[in-house]
Amino acid sequence: MPESPLVECPACGAKNRLPAGQQHGKAAVCGRCKTPLDAPPGPLVVTDSSFSAIVESSPLPVLLDMWAPWCGPCRAVGPVVDQIASELAGKLRVGKMNVDDNPATSERFAIRSIPALLIFQSGREVDRIVGAVPKAEILRKLQRFVAGI
Repeated sequence: MPESPLVECPACGAKNRLPAGQQHGKAAVCGRCKTPLDAPPGPLVVTDSSFSAIVESSPLPVLLDMWAPWCGPCRAVGPVVDQIASELAGKLRVGKMNVDDNPATSERFAIRSIPALLIFQSGREVDRIVGAVPKAEILRKLQRFVAGI
């Protein structure tokens, strides 16, 4: 019998062994964070109700983009956040939260200006970047928390 393949979760980096025949039937999800294993690497949509599961329970550092669709600077930073999510998949979890749709978390973290990029480690906010900044500045801030940048 062939050995079951190991698949790395694009969101949290956990190694998952797919059972034989997994390709037929239900889609595989990560045993740690429940992200679909066939999901393309990229930011996760975070809501007030999913914040704890995605951010506070993450074994990886988290970059959370607090944004709104009407915000021009947010639209400028968005593609940079998408690039970082793809480039650092497995080392960093990246999420995006629409502040208009999720007022509880926005209030909890006193979001007064957007875009705001919050950096979490072990479920706690450890740093933040406010405003539209270049990718190099975001990566510089992340260096303390993510190995290999």
